[in-house]
This record gives sequence, C-alpha cells and structure tokens, in this order.
Amino acid sequence: MKGLLIGGFTTLGTGTGAMLTLQTQAGLDPLHTLISEYAFHPIGWLLPASLTLFAVGAVFVAEGLRRSGAGRMAVSLVAVWGVCMLLLGLFPTDRPGLDLSMSGAIHRYAGFVAFLVMPVAGLLLVRAKANYARAMKALSGIALGALVLVVIPYVVRMAGVPLDNADIPAGLTQRLVVVSEVGLLLLLALHLVRLPHAAGHRTPRVVSVQHAAAVAPVPSRTSRSLAA
Repeated sequence: MKGLLIGGFTTLGTGTGAMLTLQTQAGLDPLHTLISEYAFHPIGWLLPASLTLFAVGAVFVAEGLRRSGAGRMAVSLVAVWGVCMLLLGLFPTDRPGLDLSMSGAIHRYAGFVAFLVMPVAGLLLVRAKANYARAMKALSGIALGALVLVVIPYVVRMAGVPLDNADIPAGLTQRLVVVSEVGLLLLLALHLVRLPHAAGHRTPRVVSVQHAAAVAPVPSRTSRSLAA
C-alpha cells in the first residue's frame, strides 16, 4: 500500500504542476478558452503529459481502494476515470471552427464520461463512511453542478441556437469540474493514508485460550518417568 500511495501522490502532484504551468504560461483567456484548446499552444505538450500523469495516479488510487476493501463500483469508476484521462491525452480535440473528427469525438465523450464518473465514485465512498467524507461530498456536488453548466451549451447548440464560447464562461465551468475532480482524487488518496494498514501496520493475531491449550505440547510418558 505504501508504494501505491507514493506513486499516486507523485504522479498526481507532477500532473497538477504540469497543468498549472500550462495554464499560467500559455497566456490564453481562462474564462472562455477550453482546457483542450491549450494543446495547440507551443507548450501544449504539457496537456497530454499532465493528463497521462493523472491517469496513472488514478490507477494507483483505484488499486489502493481495491486493496482496502472499498466497493467494487467505486473502484471501477475511479479506474474508468483514469482510462478516460489517458484517452483525452491520446486523442486531442479539434481546432476551433473545424468539423468534429474521430479524435475530437473520442476526446469529447471521454471527457464527459470522466466528468461524470468521478463525483459518483466520491458519493459512493461518502456513503461508505470514508475519511474526509464531508469534503468528498462537497467536491462531488461542485463537480456535478459544474458538469451541468458544461453540458448546457452543447444542448443549446444541438437545438440549433448559435452559441460561442466567447459568449459564456465555458472555460471557467470546465475548470471547476477539473479542479474539483482532481481534488476529489487527492482526497481518496488521503483517505487511504488514514487507514490503519496504509503504513504497513499489521493487526496482531489474537489466539484464544482454547486454541493455545490445543497446540501446547503435551509431555510424553517417558519425560514424566525421567522426571520421577
């Protein structure tokens, strides 16, 4: 478990650093520019790098949850989130103004699935009385609420109403989802840290009196005779 936690915190921390570097150094408008569009910036390679690190970190956390005895559904959803992060890094979105390509479609729907499954996993662990349950519940609620705001513009466009990202804070709502979900994943890792076996502690074996008596050696007749 200790190795999983070290790997999880290292990859998630490095991925967060890469994402923050991209967001602060690219010089794009964070209020209206979608995170996916940063891939077309000269330092846009940081985007797939950070997403891949998030994916690896999610796998570490999912395996830690599995070993800790967490519910199968919650573990699976965290793993699915990691797979979606990998797909987001492998399949970039389309440049603004272009028709939806295969890569763009995979990117879009993998993002939607990722945005949906992480808060559900968080709520499942809240029901299971995980550590930091109150913070998990808050971040899950923020992620789901922001996801609704992310989806609304797509629904409006599908209805035939022209709507540009410059008219709405599309970048802000997307960042709310990403920040809350990465924060939720870090809380899941912290939950594992607080478990008794996280640091390699072993539960002492309890041996009953009856069992001890059953396994205790019985002196042989020869030993009693010599003693006499």
